[in-house]
Amino acid sequence: MTGDHWGYGKEDGPSAWHRHYPVAKGSRQSPIDIIPDEARRDSSLGPIFLKYDRCTSLSIANNGHSVVVEFDDSDDRSVIQGGPLDNPYRLKQFHFHWGGKGCEGSEHTVAGVGYASELHLVHWNAVKYTTYEDAATAPDGLAVLGIFLEQGDDHRWLHTITDVLYMVKFKGSATNFKGFNPKCLLPSNLHYWTYLGSLTTPPLHESVIWIVLKEPIVVSEKQLGMFRILQFSGEEEDQRMRMENNFRPPQPLKERISVVVHDTGQEFLRYSVD
Repeated sequence: MTGDHWGYGKEDGPSAWHRHYPVAKGSRQSPIDIIPDEARRDSSLGPIFLKYDRCTSLSIANNGHSVVVEFDDSDDRSVIQGGPLDNPYRLKQFHFHWGGKGCEGSEHTVAGVGYASELHLVHWNAVKYTTYEDAATAPDGLAVLGIFLEQGDDHRWLHTITDVLYMVKFKGSATNFKGFNPKCLLPSNLHYWTYLGSLTTPPLHESVIWIVLKEPIVVSEKQLGMFRILQFSGEEEDQRMRMENNFRPPQPLKERISVVVHDTGQEFLRYSVD
């Protein structure tokens, strides 16, 4: 396991990442198990505000670890702000983590219980840093919005993504994905937990202000199954490996004081759409 050659198998999976990424055993690693009864309430913590412009979506790709939707982050058309953030953070990309059929696949857990999948919307601090790469190594460089996916009925808008997954079945494949507004993947209630953590994949930089929404969105097993047509492997590789169980388990809280919760008032649909 060298360079980008990491994965989710027995030999190259999360338990082995520390060999090449020592920060894997660091003091603010993610994900974590969120214990609601132990979360600290902070009355000064306000709601989050999301402004997403569908014109900023660019492409969808299989990077060999997940399916990733990339956005134009050259300006502030698509941003998250408020809550624990001092200024707007620009949307860079979003991706998913999921398990095998009928299994949990979220990275964060709540009181030891996981969800079927987890969506991560990755934003960066363009006020303090010139590039995403610079921000990704800074303690306050990134803000990731985590959304749980719970198995149930069909999700009205997820098909927009699942319908094109066959076009990015193999590692390294990509296609245009224009006009998509991720606000359609948000739950109606934006109450959240927040804590200081890290990227959940190598290089595992401890640069993330995590905002994990308390309310999940509901998706069907059929929709989740569409993600499992993806392959960890490239089209030219002899050994095909179905993409599933691409999640890191919860990490120790260590010296972090607590998780902060914002769940006061009626904070419904606090986003705007251009």
